[in-house]
Amino acid sequence: MGVDRWPGWPAKSAGARRPRRRGLRRLLPTWRVLLGGLMGATVLGLGALVAGYLLVEIPEPKSAAAAQANVFLYADGSQLAAVGEVNRANVSLDQVPEPVRHAVLAAEDRDFYDSSAVDLSAMVRAGWNMLRGGGRQSGSTITQQFVKNYYLDQRQTVTRKVKELFIAVKLGRETSKEEILQGYLNTSYFGRNAYGVQAAAQAYYGKDAARLDVAEGAYLAALLQAPSAYDVVADPGGAGRAVARWEYVLDGMVSQGWLDASERAGLEFPWPGPYEPSDLLSGERGYLVEAVKGHLTGRGIVGEDELAAGGYRITTTIDPVRQEALTRAVGEQLLDGLGTEPPDAFVRVGATSVEVATGEVVAMYGGRDYTEQFVNNATRRDYQAASTFKPIVYAAALEHAALTVDGERIGPATVYEGGSGREVVNRDGTGSGWSPQNEGGKDFGTVTVAEAMDQSVNAVFAQLGQDVGADRVRETAVALGIPEDVPGLAEARGSISLGTATPSTLDVAQVYAALAGRGTYREAVLVREVSRDGEPVPVPGAVERRAVSPEAADGVTAVLRGVVERGTGTAARSAGRPAAGKTGTAEEDRAAWFAGFTPELATVVAVFGQDSESGEQQSLYGAAGQERISGGGFPALIWGQYTAAALEGRPVVGFEGAAEPVPPATPDGERDPEPDRERGPVPEGEREDGGRAGSGEPEAEPGGSAVPSAPGSAAPTPGPPPADPSPSAPPGEPSVVPSGTGEPGREPAPGR
Repeated sequence: MGVDRWPGWPAKSAGARRPRRRGLRRLLPTWRVLLGGLMGATVLGLGALVAGYLLVEIPEPKSAAAAQANVFLYADGSQLAAVGEVNRANVSLDQVPEPVRHAVLAAEDRDFYDSSAVDLSAMVRAGWNMLRGGGRQSGSTITQQFVKNYYLDQRQTVTRKVKELFIAVKLGRETSKEEILQGYLNTSYFGRNAYGVQAAAQAYYGKDAARLDVAEGAYLAALLQAPSAYDVVADPGGAGRAVARWEYVLDGMVSQGWLDASERAGLEFPWPGPYEPSDLLSGERGYLVEAVKGHLTGRGIVGEDELAAGGYRITTTIDPVRQEALTRAVGEQLLDGLGTEPPDAFVRVGATSVEVATGEVVAMYGGRDYTEQFVNNATRRDYQAASTFKPIVYAAALEHAALTVDGERIGPATVYEGGSGREVVNRDGTGSGWSPQNEGGKDFGTVTVAEAMDQSVNAVFAQLGQDVGADRVRETAVALGIPEDVPGLAEARGSISLGTATPSTLDVAQVYAALAGRGTYREAVLVREVSRDGEPVPVPGAVERRAVSPEAADGVTAVLRGVVERGTGTAARSAGRPAAGKTGTAEEDRAAWFAGFTPELATVVAVFGQDSESGEQQSLYGAAGQERISGGGFPALIWGQYTAAALEGRPVVGFEGAAEPVPPATPDGERDPEPDRERGPVPEGEREDGGRAGSGEPEAEPGGSAVPSAPGSAAPTPGPPPADPSPSAPPGEPSVVPSGTGEPGREPAPGR
């Protein structure tokens, strides 16, 4: 056996082996070159690191006096606001309780005392992500964050990241961990224009940092990740996310041995106090500025820390003429005539107007004065959308060619039973156990879908939603523009059709703009241009996609035109334009909506009831001298006046492809013999579906979980539970409590 063969191998000639050896010999020089190049690159890289370490010095700290204002401009270039007031008060580390320090470490850098000053792997990930054009990403240690806050700026560039690395390494070698942590606590941004833990303690709890307890310290630590998103007073609808982040911090403290598990179990969420912004944001300006800031940071255009550092010039989409028209309509139609005592004192108005062709928000009404009420009524997500959700149900039916239980294709002339308390039937013909009531227990007999939309008949849309399927309704809602994380959307099953979710007026405006745009969703945007130091900041274009087919959108529009012409929304005819829309009134008159559109403009107006002292949701019974407020009243009147002014001087445009629906029904269920007769606004005391005082609608499903209540905050609290809540939803449907309601086990009843 030759030396080149092993037992069992097939014999090969020497000649067959030689070319293989020659091939290997040819490759050896190539490998030597590659290995030599790699070693050379490594040496050069190490040399660059050494040179960088030696050449980059720890600079002088930034001066607070160098902080610049952010200038916000209207769409026409005129100034909206200039905001740039630095609020900081430094404290020594021993003035910050140890549990508060541990909470910050649990939130931001649990290995702070045992790890190096730089996390190279996180730096590489962030740098590579930016080079690829991706969103901003951070994985910095507390030392790196302190360097960014104290010595550099907030801009996320590769150059600044490299400087941050070398300065952090040097600082870690020359400065104690205690000094670095103290610097970090004094320079970090906590929201509410508060820089540093002392300013944050005052802004959120009205006390010095030295008096913070464990729960409060954990909440302030939670804010560091996303201050605006976790401020439960600014965004009551996001309270669930904030509580989850707070619990994450506490769990981290337990895992690190900084907090006893039994003590952690006994802690309650520490609701912060109200925010008192500077007079620079008085009136409506504060709401617009905060909405724009939320748009910038929420979409990753500018980081929250970067924005807080100032120096930005931001051109918004807000049209000053239309903004003034919206404000005037709200005042003249409702607010100017209110008294100062309850129930008038409970009235809040929110509104958003979106240009259909572009998705630009051209006007937004958040409230009378930002310095008196911090919560933006246009963007808040804690009141039921009520019957403004019914067009989404119908859109889902048309988009998916849904069938009734009898196998009939659903359309405007499809007939349903409109009897109040009629049990919803499953697809297999069995009873569901859910028997929703019409407003006031009113029976409408046999009605078509178009007639049911005109009169907002709950019994019909509960069955229609069951025929379509809750999942399809939810998918259609999200496709049209309702964000997936809107409170109450994911949990609702059958009740989703009656509007138990709590989107904002901005969210609903996106949906109605998509319907007006013949099924094309365009993300609502608030910003056109951004620059800093004369350099433009990239602003991505609005997301645009096909949400539903043009045929489905046109079908919904045709039916909603009937609501304005003959149904509950006749007050909106004051716009003097071809219009389509839907009214909605939430349980116990806590909210009244009108969502409508012309071919050019989609606008949503909502009137909310809230106690300014306790933050609890309140009924609007008796407000403005009315027995009750419905969506077809003040919201529709505001919508009509604003729309007329916003489109003044522009040619009248008709709806493309949206034919008139079938004539509506009279309250007894018979076809209206005079469908073209003019009808006035809904009479005082009468609801949009023809009912009278006394709801009789189903209340919430029992069970489920809730976010802790917020004493003295803007979070709402539902009223007393009904005597028999069981018929409110299909058996087994989970209950939800809009964030901040504070009452576990209840879902407010479906709205009208």
